[in-house]
Amino acid sequence: MSDNKESSFADFLFTFLAGAATGFILGILFAPASGKETRAKLKEQAEKGQEIAKQGYQRLAKEAEKGARIAKAKAAEGVEAVKEFLEKKKGEFVRKEPEFPEDLDTEK
Repeated sequence: MSDNKESSFADFLFTFLAGAATGFILGILFAPASGKETRAKLKEQAEKGQEIAKQGYQRLAKEAEKGARIAKAKAAEGVEAVKEFLEKKKGEFVRKEPEFPEDLDTEK
């Protein structure tokens, strides 16, 4: 389920950034400005886009790290439960008396 949330967030972030970049580029290209001004605006917006992408990546990385820690903790709990179960069964097996049929004479 957390994979689904992370995937959903990543899809949303990618779609948002792609839409924002497309809108910006079209706005700049069709706006009346000199080439020098247009290049300056493109550079400024590219830097802003880079910062937004970096923040999105950092957020996604934190969420992934959190998910990994949770998965590791759950796995450790599962391993501990299996160990306890095996120790319990081992103790039951050792304490159990062997069952021999009464007609079997083992002292011949």
